[in-house]
Amino acid sequence: MKKLTALFTDSAQEFKSIRTIALCGLFAALAFILESFSIQVTNYIKIGFSGLPNEMVDFLFGPVVGCLFAAAMDVFKWAVHPTGPWFFGYTLNAFLAGLIYGAFLYKKPVRIWRILVAKLLVAMLINVALGTLWSSMLYGNVFLVILPPRFIKNLVMWPINSFVLYVLLKAFEASGVLRLLGTVRQEESRKKEGQK
Repeated sequence: MKKLTALFTDSAQEFKSIRTIALCGLFAALAFILESFSIQVTNYIKIGFSGLPNEMVDFLFGPVVGCLFAAAMDVFKWAVHPTGPWFFGYTLNAFLAGLIYGAFLYKKPVRIWRILVAKLLVAMLINVALGTLWSSMLYGNVFLVILPPRFIKNLVMWPINSFVLYVLLKAFEASGVLRLLGTVRQEESRKKEGQK
C-alpha cells in the first residue's frame, strides 16, 4: 500500500516541474498529428496510434499526470475533430486508461510483460467492456451485437500496440532521453532541497 501511495504522490509532484508541462504540451501536439492518421471503421471501431503520446506521458510522469492528461486530450480531440456526440463515458475511459498505464509503467523498468498486461487490462476492461457499454447507451444498439467486433479488434490490436509501445520505450531508453529526464529531475530535487 505504501508503494502505491508513493507512486501517486511522486506522480502528483511531477506537476511542479515546468518541463513536465512543456513535455505534456509536446505530446499533446503529437497526439493531434497522429489522430489525423486514425481510421474510423464504424461508430464503434477506430484504428490508430494517437494513444501513444498518452502512454508516453503515463510512463514518464505517472498515473496522476497521465490520467488528467488523457482526459483533457479526449475532450480536446473531440472539440477539434468531433466524430460523434461528446459523451462523458469515453472521457472516463481515457482517465482510467491513464491510471492503469501510469500504475504499471511509471518508474518501472521497460519490460514487455508489463506492457502486455497493462495493454490487456485496458483493452478488455476499458475498451471492450466499458467502451461497448457507452456505445450501446449512446447509439441505442444492443450491447451483445457490438461486443464481438470490438472484442476481436482489441484482441488483434493488443499485441501490435504492445509491441509498438515496447519498441518506442526501448528506443527512448537506448537514446538516453530517459536518463536525461532522470538527471533533470534529480537536479531539480537537489535545488529544491537546497532552498529549504
